[in-house]
Amino acid sequence: MPTLNLPIADGTLFPFTTSMPQNLPKRTNRPFNRIAYAAAHVVADPLADVDPWMEPAIDWDTTISYRTKLFDLGLGVAEAMDTAQRGTGLDWTTSQELIRRSLETARHIPAARIACGAGTDHLDPGADVRLEDVIRAYEEQVAFVEKQGGRVILMASRALAACATSPDDYVTVYERILSQVREPVLVHWLGEMFDLNLRGYWGRVDHVAAMDVCLDILTDNAAKIEGIKVSLLDKEKEIVMRRRLPDGVRMYTGDDFHYAELIAGDEVGYSDALLGIFDAIAPAASAALDAISGGDEDRFHKILAPTVPLSRHIFKSPTSYYKTGVVFMAWLNGHQEHFVMVGGQQSARSILHLAELFRLADASGLLADPEMASSRMRAFLTTHGVAA
Repeated sequence: MPTLNLPIADGTLFPFTTSMPQNLPKRTNRPFNRIAYAAAHVVADPLADVDPWMEPAIDWDTTISYRTKLFDLGLGVAEAMDTAQRGTGLDWTTSQELIRRSLETARHIPAARIACGAGTDHLDPGADVRLEDVIRAYEEQVAFVEKQGGRVILMASRALAACATSPDDYVTVYERILSQVREPVLVHWLGEMFDLNLRGYWGRVDHVAAMDVCLDILTDNAAKIEGIKVSLLDKEKEIVMRRRLPDGVRMYTGDDFHYAELIAGDEVGYSDALLGIFDAIAPAASAALDAISGGDEDRFHKILAPTVPLSRHIFKSPTSYYKTGVVFMAWLNGHQEHFVMVGGQQSARSILHLAELFRLADASGLLADPEMASSRMRAFLTTHGVAA
């Protein structure tokens, strides 16, 4: 197995020998007994003549090809979400093209499951923004997704968080939008650990108090809501909320720290999944979901347990930079030919962080081709002046 020198915390280099990838069982193609979406990343076009901090340039063929791979693994795709760098490099104009292309691809794949993010990110928060502006912005994006034939994920709004003065303002906006949607949507509660601009969402800084507001909205509009994705990185809060959901509304875990136990569930219930980490660990996620669907919960945990330290590292604080680790994994595993991101976000994590990611990816058995991954890691380090 390949060996290379990786940097460690004291600034020195230490030899690291890769191991064999995890021997994942072949998928049986039985339907999963959990709904599982991978929030998919986008692949930048490294040769586009643009200023990457100002204008996104997407390699459409490679971006869509990766979604096909996720569909082939039995995973759904949560499109144009924060994992696709929505609001951190990917603008609404480019998101529309991404949504259109992904939905067109999904139409040609039997049983492909896809849902698309609709928010207000084309509306810049400001002192002059009012609730009606937020409503119009949501209406525009929801209308686009629905016109393309897509299911809506109602994303949290920075503009709403900035202009709302009470929980009643959230009730006003959500009830207005939910009253208009064609089919039940997924609501997304994204915590401030992912986006500081969303602190105090639902009109309450305390998450427990915010949960009460959110649950009231879900209950009053249950016929228009398929589920809620909760991204608070707090399993106890998610379980409490899961048990309080109105009948027919599903809990989708967005907890990239505790996903295995939340998906497995307890004697009362379980969470479905809408996770950014499922982009990076897609083969393991698919195999684990196949195992639990066949009644083998022990195998489910055996497959996913080694991936949890990797996920916690990728999503460590500042959590909003997790996209860098997701794309680095895609590059190491040959899903794209470069480590370049829209918005220049490949620079958001340190060399030490990415070296540790390499070690943890190896420990989880998710370096599909250790020779290729080691070659790419060595080239990355050499580019940054590290003699690997």
